[in-house]
Amino acid sequence: MPTLKSSTMRTIDVARRSGYSVQQVRNLERDGVLPPAARTAAGYRIYGEVHLRSALAYRALARGTGPVEAKRIVRAVHERPLPEVLALLDAAHARLDRERRDLRLAGEAAAAICVEPIEDVRPSDSMGVFELAAALGVHPSTLRHWDAEGLVVPDRVTARGTRRYSPAQVRDARIVHQLRGAGYRIAPLRTLMPDLRRGHRSEDLGAALATRDASITARSRALLDAAAALGAVVSLAADPLP
Repeated sequence: MPTLKSSTMRTIDVARRSGYSVQQVRNLERDGVLPPAARTAAGYRIYGEVHLRSALAYRALARGTGPVEAKRIVRAVHERPLPEVLALLDAAHARLDRERRDLRLAGEAAAAICVEPIEDVRPSDSMGVFELAAALGVHPSTLRHWDAEGLVVPDRVTARGTRRYSPAQVRDARIVHQLRGAGYRIAPLRTLMPDLRRGHRSEDLGAALATRDASITARSRALLDAAAALGAVVSLAADPLP
């Protein structure tokens, strides 16, 4: 039975050690994540440690960057100079750093918006779709999408269904805008916004921010794990087994 350091592993050996199926290993080779395998006279693939380490590096990277970027980075190890590989990895870390910073700023802004008083409301204080879109710096179609998804549902003030946003709805739109900018997807916001409208603002917003922060932390940890795996691939690619 081949060992971890064996230079002759079968497809199934790489699959078992990397946590993928045999077909997934073949797909990774097809996509360039694994370098081309040698073949026996009968046409069977012969894999080495560089293939196993490439699969493990891809697995860790996919948790941190997503599968598309992970493939791009591991392929680069086999095809491009080392400085270009490191630049791709640096960019992945930079994106996570930016997400973490945006999350902090969005959380501060949303928390401040939540506690803004809304008093002495007059009909003239409401806003139309185009007015609110201009104020937020988004397309009117974005507000219509939020309406369709139940995130910010305006009043309908005419028989034709013209949208008008009350001050409270404008506040909701500002919160959604901040959280969407920090990377929140529609589905979590669909769950969060009704609770915020019912007045459970600080607790629910804090929990939502903590969930997002935990996701970023998990991806950062995955990148840390991937760096060690990538280092092994770089070494093996530079000095392959005979």
